[in-house]
Amino acid sequence: MVLCLVIERKGKSVAFTSANGHMFSLLNKDGELGVRFYKEIQEKYFETYNTLYLMSHGAKMKGYILITEDMFTDMDLLVNLLKEGHHYVMSLDPK
Repeated sequence: MVLCLVIERKGKSVAFTSANGHMFSLLNKDGELGVRFYKEIQEKYFETYNTLYLMSHGAKMKGYILITEDMFTDMDLLVNLLKEGHHYVMSLDPK
């Protein structure tokens, strides 16, 4: 089975994606991408990819991991990260 996910970029000055009324990816003003995950998944990615929380406007974006340049080299990984972020916000109560 192939799962296709259509994601639409939103935002004028700050690009983001959302579903179910919740953001799940964000491109900050420095051009860094963050994706939102369950806490357990964040911890796994912090260890596996030696990454940190995304920072935006000087604030730590809890729930969002920074997608590093190394992670960008693997398009399959990037697609899976976005799917996981989408899955997470779909599990939350709608806004």
